[in-house]
Amino acid sequence: MASIKDVAAEAGVSAATVSRVLNDHPSVSADARARVLTAVETLGYRPNAVARSLRTDQTHTLGLVISDVLNPYFTELARSVEEEARALGYSVIIGNADERPDLQDHHVRNLLDRRIDGLLVSPTDGGSPLMLDAARAGTPMVFVDRWIPGVDVPVVRADGRAAVRDLVAHLRGLGHRRLAIIAGPAATTTGRERVDAFREALGAYGLELPDAYVGQGDFQAESGRRVTEGLLDLPEPPEVVFAADNLMALGALDAVRARGLRVPDDIALAAFDDIRWFVHTDPPITAIAQPTGELGRAAVRALVARIEGRPGESVTLSARLVVRRSCGEPPSTLPPLSPVPRSKP
Repeated sequence: MASIKDVAAEAGVSAATVSRVLNDHPSVSADARARVLTAVETLGYRPNAVARSLRTDQTHTLGLVISDVLNPYFTELARSVEEEARALGYSVIIGNADERPDLQDHHVRNLLDRRIDGLLVSPTDGGSPLMLDAARAGTPMVFVDRWIPGVDVPVVRADGRAAVRDLVAHLRGLGHRRLAIIAGPAATTTGRERVDAFREALGAYGLELPDAYVGQGDFQAESGRRVTEGLLDLPEPPEVVFAADNLMALGALDAVRARGLRVPDDIALAAFDDIRWFVHTDPPITAIAQPTGELGRAAVRALVARIEGRPGESVTLSARLVVRRSCGEPPSTLPPLSPVPRSKP
């Protein structure tokens, strides 16, 4: 591969002159510029992107740190981020935090060291001094899905409160009264928000949420299995288990089946974060769907706006209830099953 020194030798100029030509500096004569451009074409020289970034202070690269790459919700989010970034002329480097604050900060630190132009993060918790310092230092940053209170950066998220109310109304209409929740980590905004929304919705319909019906999960399938086993062991088990994310819902389904029980005949199941797999389970799972593709695209647009010196605004979209057959819904009242639509750029 040709180097800048090879181009200089071919054109009969200094390497500094080649650099000035490549950076469109006006001090180069027309003759020298022509010879350099001819040499570039002859040798097939391509400027190194990292070296160029040192001169322009821009890499056209975004960093994305997601909470769990194995979670289909975040996989879809990352896909939409990459598509929108590519459409706007940016590449994306992805770091998987695996729901670990230390690994999250490791990726953030490495991305900042790579001189990315901006950072998208779905925080694993609310106590990262590193991201607070980065925001204060002026690093263009946007939180997506989750956020850290007190850090003054745009947040792109879905509001699920109305959808949770719709779910509770739906369950109550089906005759369910004892509703339990598998909560996400209390250290995350989404973990706290979904429990609060569920409790408020139950209260609006005259239903209570006993402490025994709140199981602490961690957005991983194993915790959904463990919490559901504990709920099934109660003297009066719940009639419905609402998992606050899709992986915990799949863990809950495993726990029910391991007991030789059936959904929804023995216990109903609903989930937050719809995924296309849910139409293929038996029965298909009633879930709250977030506009994942729109979230990813909006987050990239907000971040690029900040990189370019324009205001990057926070965006709040709405989640929606998708009714299927895991809560005892009469088949005759349901629309034909269809997969979760694939997000498009």
